[in-house]
Amino acid sequence: MTHNKIRMILKTHGKLSVDAVTLADNDDLYEAGLSSFATVQLMLALEDEFGVEIPEKLLNRRTFASISAIANVVESLNGARRTA
Repeated sequence: MTHNKIRMILKTHGKLSVDAVTLADNDDLYEAGLSSFATVQLMLALEDEFGVEIPEKLLNRRTFASISAIANVVESLNGARRTA
């Protein structure tokens, strides 16, 4: 479910050169056209949708490299929030 929500957010905010729905979970989002500016917009949309705050230490290409990478970060942050 997280992966599908991320795809919809990418479709709206990612400004990709391909339809986000067609991407595999591990496809490189930067190769698909994700820019630095779109990454910031994507981060803000993810934070709003999932109720998390992505810490500065995770603001790097690796975090936003793929749908799976984003899902792992979001799920990790949600898990940390529940146990806090």
